Amino acid sequence: MKRILVIHGPNLNLLGEREPGIYGDVSFDSLNSQLMEKAKEMGAQCEIFQSNHEGEIIDRLHAARKDFDGIVLNAGAYTHYSYAIRDAIAAIKIPVVEVHISNVFARDGFRSNSVIAPVCRGSISGFGLASYFLGMDALIKYE
Repeated sequence: MKRILVIHGPNLNLLGEREPGIYGDVSFDSLNSQLMEKAKEMGAQCEIFQSNHEGEIIDRLHAARKDFDGIVLNAGAYTHYSYAIRDAIAAIKIPVVEVHISNVFARDGFRSNSVIAPVCRGSISGFGLASYFLGMDALIKYE
């Protein structure tokens, strides 16, 4: 049974409240319940982690290398400038799929640059919360 870790970065704990025109009105807790159910349906185990702090995300990536088969990561704004998270992904040697709820290429110019994408297995953006499910699907079916 594959073990998948979902990491939510900064501000994602406010899903359902934060800019619903961009991120939708589904709550953070509801998304996490849906992710757990999706993993179960696919015969996988899932764990969820969220932090607004870069160092905590890095620590969780490091710890995941021993216990998980893959990671779905929405690094939020850290996507665009955190070389420390980029280096942590490169160091752990398990597949990471970068996901974003919005189409980052259709928004502010700075959002179209991802410093983590080159060390991720793939990137999915613009499909709303389904981006997470597509990322999980990719890790489970195509690894």
